[in-house]
Amino acid sequence: MTCFDVIFPINLGPLTYRCPDNLKHAAEPGMIVSAPLKKSMATGIIYKENTVPPAVGLKDITQIHGDAPVFSAAILNLIAWLSEYCLAPEGLVLKQALPKEIFTKTKRRKFEEPLSEEMPSLIDFTADDLSDLQAAVSQKDYATSLLYAPSVIHEYSVAASILRSQGNVIILLPEISQAELLFQAVRNEYKNRLCLLHSDMAAGRRSESIDGIISGKHDIVIGTRIALFAPLKKLSLIMVIDEHSSSYKLEEGIRFNVRDTAVMRGFLEKIPVILASAAPSIDSWFNAKSGKYNLIRLQTSGQKPLIRIADLRFGKKGRRYLSTAVIDKARRSLQKNERILFLINRRGHSTFLHCADCGNTESCPECCIPLVLHKDRNLLECHYCARSLTVPDVCSKCSSPNIEQLGAGTQRIEEDLRSLFGIEPLRFDSDSASKKTEIQGLLKSITLDEPKIIVGTKMLTKRLNPNGSFSLAALLNVDSGLNIPDFRAREKVYQEIVSVRDLVAAKGEVIIQTRFPRDPLFRHLRDANYDAFAAEELAVRAALNFPPYTKLLKILAYGNADLAEKIMKIFRELGAPVEIFGPTEKKTRKGVEYSFLLKHAERKLLHAAARAVVKRFNNSKDIEIRIDADPY
Repeated sequence: MTCFDVIFPINLGPLTYRCPDNLKHAAEPGMIVSAPLKKSMATGIIYKENTVPPAVGLKDITQIHGDAPVFSAAILNLIAWLSEYCLAPEGLVLKQALPKEIFTKTKRRKFEEPLSEEMPSLIDFTADDLSDLQAAVSQKDYATSLLYAPSVIHEYSVAASILRSQGNVIILLPEISQAELLFQAVRNEYKNRLCLLHSDMAAGRRSESIDGIISGKHDIVIGTRIALFAPLKKLSLIMVIDEHSSSYKLEEGIRFNVRDTAVMRGFLEKIPVILASAAPSIDSWFNAKSGKYNLIRLQTSGQKPLIRIADLRFGKKGRRYLSTAVIDKARRSLQKNERILFLINRRGHSTFLHCADCGNTESCPECCIPLVLHKDRNLLECHYCARSLTVPDVCSKCSSPNIEQLGAGTQRIEEDLRSLFGIEPLRFDSDSASKKTEIQGLLKSITLDEPKIIVGTKMLTKRLNPNGSFSLAALLNVDSGLNIPDFRAREKVYQEIVSVRDLVAAKGEVIIQTRFPRDPLFRHLRDANYDAFAAEELAVRAALNFPPYTKLLKILAYGNADLAEKIMKIFRELGAPVEIFGPTEKKTRKGVEYSFLLKHAERKLLHAAARAVVKRFNNSKDIEIRIDADPY
């Protein structure tokens, strides 16, 4: 009797099935099969042969689809590694990582919305410009290289250049809009060899891409995280653009890092991996400096936008949250008919309602965090649980009518700019653009050069074409990003400012409002000296024993009131020398969430502690345990 373990895209591990004699000739790991699961038929993949199957209770594989395995041994090993690393069933990895169209085909509709005609202006490189890079991508074995590029346009251009000499390539981007931009830029050159793959595509179009990859029609895949598992037959290279982006780190379901998983696929496939960034992650920079990765610098003599600092401590303010330096520069730009971008990572009108008499702040009754005023809807909203309340006329604590609107969000900045310049700004945040059609409509307006003033959050910068269409960008609340309890805070702010710089013309300016103008971070940004910034960050982290000098793991537990104490008891029984922070407690849609942060230099000790917790509650229906092996 021949038996195989089959994994299905559900929250289960492998299940063992008999293989009937009439299917034995076609059955091998990586094949897509149909088999009975509970009371219906399901589609999964053959994981591996089981030479010691259970003696009874086995069902038969009923059908094998196709003539050859869809998934290589390397991809199956990647699924196994991810399952072990994240302490999650293989089936859940399959469900979350792979496009469902691999298992369920969908016909493409005759009329589908076309991609935007906008595309980035790519740079033509000489052979000398990319000599080090070409040496890296032409290797016939595994090696990871970190490409330090001047801008994201350089990253796109490098990707396009690599494709001219390389086939069987996966290019990953953190955002759907970025994937579509690069796809547009190279589609005419590579035509049918090229396909796009991301989660927001119409199911029929995504199914068509998958079929083309499996058949060999497409040997170049551009996409987001689901493209990482694209079943190319002879993969030769993986490139990860903007490798620093937090969008590569999944925060729902299996919390894996797409960038790190791409490196592991490269290792298993025995192929080179290129990580590219204009502001590399400190982790990748550390790996390059320590020799784990190759460091490749892409030099350029081109001009970059000037970065200036507006001191909010002593400088005059034209409005409470706008410095005169920003206002004056914006006025001069508008007189030249130039475009301006104002960024504030806070939607809504006012950050909070404050009672002038008793000092009370109106807070969410569930989350106990300040409610944000949304003036256009006359509502107070919790930006964590989405609870909405009507705006009170008096203080909820002392009934005083002296309520002040403090703090500024996109709506208040929009009001101030309208008043200052007599021009209607375009506001782009999740309040003005929550639906796909609304987002596309606003982006089209921006592309057509209609609004001269654009106010937005980080949500906007992820979607704009980095062609330098703005003469001025003003970052209004950078300090809020620096003053949060996150050891990566400065790194994230540096990366965010670099991404904004990419949106500004070479002769333009980026103005940063801050109350900390002497922070070395801003000097490094003005000098475009990432080396100095990274050296400073690594020194601080080494002194405090933070990653990359140690490892972190987070355990998220959802359940009853005594769950936290039960988990602490498990840790005490293990007696492992692991630092434990927490538990912290908060209410979520799933109920109460208990969070434990574990820290140690050895990954295996962190995993041993997490595995003990998972094992203890594995069969508890009212308790859910999630592991974040590299919390971001």
